[in-house]
Amino acid sequence: KATREIKKNPANPNYGKGDISEELLRQFFGRQPYRSRPRPSAGSGFIIGSDGYILTNNHVVEGADEIIVALSDRRERVAEVIGQDPLSDLALLKVEATGLPSVNLGSSEDLRAGTWVIAIGSPFGFEHSVTAGIVSATGRNLPGGEARYVPFIQTDVAINPGNSGGPLIDLNGKVVGINSQIFTRSGGFMGLSFAIPIDVAMEVVEQLKNYGAVVRGWLGVGYQNLDMDLAESFGLDRPSGALVTDVIPESPAEKAGVLAGDVILSFDGREVDLSSDLPHMVGRFKVGSLAQLEVFRDGKKKIIGVTIGERDVPKRGGPILSQKGNRLGIEVEDLEEEDVLNRLGLQGVLVSKVYPGVAQRKGIRAGDIIREVASKKIRNVSQFTQLISSLPEGKIVRLLVLRGEASQFITLELP
Repeated sequence: KATREIKKNPANPNYGKGDISEELLRQFFGRQPYRSRPRPSAGSGFIIGSDGYILTNNHVVEGADEIIVALSDRRERVAEVIGQDPLSDLALLKVEATGLPSVNLGSSEDLRAGTWVIAIGSPFGFEHSVTAGIVSATGRNLPGGEARYVPFIQTDVAINPGNSGGPLIDLNGKVVGINSQIFTRSGGFMGLSFAIPIDVAMEVVEQLKNYGAVVRGWLGVGYQNLDMDLAESFGLDRPSGALVTDVIPESPAEKAGVLAGDVILSFDGREVDLSSDLPHMVGRFKVGSLAQLEVFRDGKKKIIGVTIGERDVPKRGGPILSQKGNRLGIEVEDLEEEDVLNRLGLQGVLVSKVYPGVAQRKGIRAGDIIREVASKKIRNVSQFTQLISSLPEGKIVRLLVLRGEASQFITLELP
């Protein structure tokens, strides 16, 4: 069910008649902004298991008081946060349901530049929108401390606000990535979109399922890129690898004998072409395992064995906040004597705060005035509170709400 906001229709000459003088309401309410209130946001996600596990971006759900998942058949479920990982921008959710249709997972390792892919999401609220493009590059590293643990897939697929967390799918119908970010100077799509590889995502999912957080490997070095001048000064024929600038005391790197000035050419058999390749290689490596570093030191290549340590574990996402206020999740107050409704001989209560709950899900806002509940006119807070408390659980009730210049009916199910 959806709550629709009734908007003014200039073509309807009977609009607003028999209610409240529009001119008076405009005079008293039209220039006053709504009070500060929590704003709902929306993103995308996809079901990875028939038992209700859902994968999305962390930034889609971060800081949310309540998460509502709308399924493709328009059913809605409250989702529980199983775990969040800000460093990969992933969050694992779960809804209480069984037999749900789930996606087919592919492998991002097989992607190559030029591969056709499609994205599914809800850009700007347009649900189940599909856009298409090609993979522009793989293994992209974006600036920023959090993004450096993900080798992004770059595409030219149109991605806009609301697409975040949706699947990137190959032409075999398999998910190969999670749409996450765009690069823009205008605030809109400019042909540069970035997705988290599904292989990386599923490693994160397994840890979130088991521990609620992600454990990453830690080497304990500072590093920088090499340019041609630096490469020649170290005796290298081309600028590749990660130049070690600092070694943290008591770190795995120091214990293994890594020195500032070493150039790390490969990590456990995988070439380090750019210094930005190193963090996600180390981060995905099993903590406590031995890795082989190939370094260039004093004009010679050298193999160093390092036992990878554990990076500080980020805190697990906290539980969803409990509902506050009355059973609708709102706080109300009596109208002041000088309020325009009272001056017009009309009554109601003013919504002063909205907490996570049924009223927020139905679009009730701070600043709304509730005039009727279940066809009963509301006179004051005491009568409103008594009426709400007396209604049975599960009952569908109708509220008459005044917002700005227009009144509208909103139905909701009492918890």
